[in-house]
Amino acid sequence: MKILTCSQQKEADAYTITNEAIPSIKLMEKAAIQITEAICRRWDKSKSFTVFAGPGNNGGDAVAITRLLFLKGYNVTLYVFNVSGQLSEECQINIQRLQECKFPNFIEVYNKFDFPKLQKEDIVIDGLFGSGLNKPLSGGFAAIVQRINASPATVVSIDIPSGLMGEDNAYNIKQNIIRADLTLCIHAPKLSFLFQENEEFVGEWENIDIGISTGFINQVNTPYYITEKAEISKLIKPRKRFAHKGNFGHGLLIAGSYGMAGAAILSAKAGLRSGIGLLTIHTPICNHAILQTAVPEAMVQDDVFDHYFANPVDISRYQAMAIGPGLGQEEDTSLATLEQIKECPIPLILDADALNIFSTHQEQLSIIPPYSILTPHVKELERIIGRCNNSYERLTKAVELAARLQCFIILKGAWSTVITPEGCCHFNPTGNPGMATGGSGDVLTGILTALLAQGYPQEDACRLGVYVHGLAGDIAAQQKGEISMTASDIIDALPEAWKNLTISK
Repeated sequence: MKILTCSQQKEADAYTITNEAIPSIKLMEKAAIQITEAICRRWDKSKSFTVFAGPGNNGGDAVAITRLLFLKGYNVTLYVFNVSGQLSEECQINIQRLQECKFPNFIEVYNKFDFPKLQKEDIVIDGLFGSGLNKPLSGGFAAIVQRINASPATVVSIDIPSGLMGEDNAYNIKQNIIRADLTLCIHAPKLSFLFQENEEFVGEWENIDIGISTGFINQVNTPYYITEKAEISKLIKPRKRFAHKGNFGHGLLIAGSYGMAGAAILSAKAGLRSGIGLLTIHTPICNHAILQTAVPEAMVQDDVFDHYFANPVDISRYQAMAIGPGLGQEEDTSLATLEQIKECPIPLILDADALNIFSTHQEQLSIIPPYSILTPHVKELERIIGRCNNSYERLTKAVELAARLQCFIILKGAWSTVITPEGCCHFNPTGNPGMATGGSGDVLTGILTALLAQGYPQEDACRLGVYVHGLAGDIAAQQKGEISMTASDIIDALPEAWKNLTISK
């Protein structure tokens, strides 16, 4: 699914109106019908609705929704804010239609406004401002937003919470943004919906399909996408009947240090659950017996040191390599890691301490081979790119880093993002807060290692690996609940996740 910028969404509406021969007012009516149906699915007629409509087309949507709710028998009060004396044409038409229905509770506000008393059981529909806003709210509208936020009522925003920008909110004023419980977004979510700091404004969001022209969607260029299950299922390679373990690659995992054998175990088990033919774990001597016992399907290769990795490995017999989980950052480990990575000829994954080593040896970033995969969480990324003020800035800098290094970056978290060297950002929809537990990232590294060893191209491996990792987490959450989940539960759910994807092909 393509994520459009707010300006592109406006172009999409205009293209649909022109090329699908549908007038603007009819497209607005279509949106209002779909949004009203979404509201009615959630709340019955026992609820009272208070609608706040601005002077533009978002306000026009709100007025149309008011009429449709009223005709369905809902108790609705409408406030239209016409402080400048200039309503959009569509807003005026919808007010006329509402008045023709003999709607009784219509208040048009020109200057003075007595804010209504809202109860906990009331529903507020926010239609003040849409995605065309390009500066923070101020004055009277900011005061209205603050009063709505201070009320105990449930708030539903149309398309986007009033006051929120669709992309970058670095210079926005938080207290002047609606805090919605539900946002009914038209066609697709705005980019800003996928950023952590905006969750308090967007709340839950639901897509509303109003029939935007597929011709426009297909031809428009955007770097932002939400990954969909159907496209992921198509990436999975079928297995031939006469295949053997040699057909599915031999991966090398350099992981673990004294007290951190668990990271190597988790990565190895996840890789073995993701189709790899053979897996070798290179680890300090102290972890040998632990790994041989915990992961009997894997081969264990000892480093020359007892407690940490310090000796680069011959990788000529491997098809993919991952380095970093539980590795530690001893000086010898740092030097060995840099030497191991330099001129690496096979697909490479850098995770955890391998990334942290580069944060203290930034002059060595250029030795990372092109098309390597970096898997940082937010803190690991910021140790390399510097502290960021918000998610949009962080994403922008991550895109710049991927382009500079010609590498793939998987920025882990809610909506984990696969960033390509060309600057495309694929947001992953699977996963849940139960995965915020130690070892979850090690599991992802193991999955990616297995996919690369099997010959998947780096971009396919990233998108497929992140999706199945999150899907396994969702299955584990259903079985265990989010609070009780561990990284091992994600591994245990991988067979069901892979089966789910292959059955749906």
